[in-house]
Amino acid sequence: MIQRYSRPEMRSIWTEQRKLEIWLQIELLVSEALCATGLVPKKDFAQMKARAAFSLERCKELERTLNHDVIAFTTNVAENIGEPASRWLHFGLTSSDIIDTAFAVQMVQSAEILIEDVKVLRKVIAAKARKHQFTPMIGRSHGIHAEPTTFGLKLALMYDEFGRAQQRLEAARETVAVGKLSGAVGTSAHLAPKIETAVCRHLGLRPAPIATQVVPRDLHAEFISTLALVAASIERWATEFRHLQRTEVLEVEEFFAKGQKGSSAMPHKRNPITGERLSGLARVLRGNAIAALENVALWHERDISHSSVERIIFPDSCTLLDYMLVTLTELVEGLVVYPENMKRNLKLSLGMWNSQTVLLALIKKGLSREQAYDLVQRNAMTTWEVKHAGRDDADFVEQLERDSEVAQHFKNGELRALCSLDFHFKEVKTRFKKVGL
Repeated sequence: MIQRYSRPEMRSIWTEQRKLEIWLQIELLVSEALCATGLVPKKDFAQMKARAAFSLERCKELERTLNHDVIAFTTNVAENIGEPASRWLHFGLTSSDIIDTAFAVQMVQSAEILIEDVKVLRKVIAAKARKHQFTPMIGRSHGIHAEPTTFGLKLALMYDEFGRAQQRLEAARETVAVGKLSGAVGTSAHLAPKIETAVCRHLGLRPAPIATQVVPRDLHAEFISTLALVAASIERWATEFRHLQRTEVLEVEEFFAKGQKGSSAMPHKRNPITGERLSGLARVLRGNAIAALENVALWHERDISHSSVERIIFPDSCTLLDYMLVTLTELVEGLVVYPENMKRNLKLSLGMWNSQTVLLALIKKGLSREQAYDLVQRNAMTTWEVKHAGRDDADFVEQLERDSEVAQHFKNGELRALCSLDFHFKEVKTRFKKVGL
């Protein structure tokens, strides 16, 4: 299981001990609410509150015989409460009332940690984005040089994407903040809805407006799908940084610590192992989302086919995403940026990233789009041919200036003035403001 890789705060939410603590809290809240109605005598509730306890070891011992975790738990708690008060324990409840309501508490607490993770990540991204707001680099489409951008803009895009991740996690937290204490088939036959409402309110949950024996699993599938979507964003940026670290590109690089080794066979290697790890782990979360979707369809008012799945995918998914967000934060914070390599790579396309600028300028001069496109493409292809012929004087702007059909439309120096990085970066500050940077 992935839990060992996450932080203690997240791991503790999903321990058996913590789960049973929440179960006990719910049981006592129900008894307290019933006491307030006059059903449970105050003397009995005082005894319950004073003596209610469990031992994880004793629960496991009982479960080996009973083969039922909730009955093992209530039996152990009843042993500690003693008669006559123990008769009120679990009154009017079914096992899933306790399980699903506790499950909601665990998911909400996990979501809160994940939301904080994203907030920390965004602060780190923001700092690096501002630092490199005007660090020029080539933008790529299909992996091929397109037009210039800045490394800061790339990171501003990342910052914005994880803003959506934060919103999704906040929405998912609200989606699963649902408890239910409505009994064996959800009819509230044995426990009044006001008891359910009081207990859920105390736990920071809202009561399910209607349920079967269980809270509908489409809510849980939405939660896990959200985690998988956040992981997809992590993978998207891990992949981006991995590509930028390729030897032929080397515009950024994962931090390589003193004493670190990259390969058992090749001592020179500095591999993007963190990004690769994150890319791989995102696949696990996507797989878990599929399993959560499979859990939506249960028989009638409930079967137990979802239970075994959830015991694995929810602790693993929450702790795994926690680990991934913290790891990505460390990756971004330690990312080594090579502005000189970005400038070098920018020159590899020989100034042809100006092609659209010239195209549009010619259209403004009165040429049809087809005429302008043909002129610009012809000169771009000639520039490539000069380069591939092994000559060192290949330059797109100079090629355009030598072409009389192009040059006749521009004043002296006008074309070269158009073909500048400043032209492409004039709205960078506007873009930063739009994403709150």
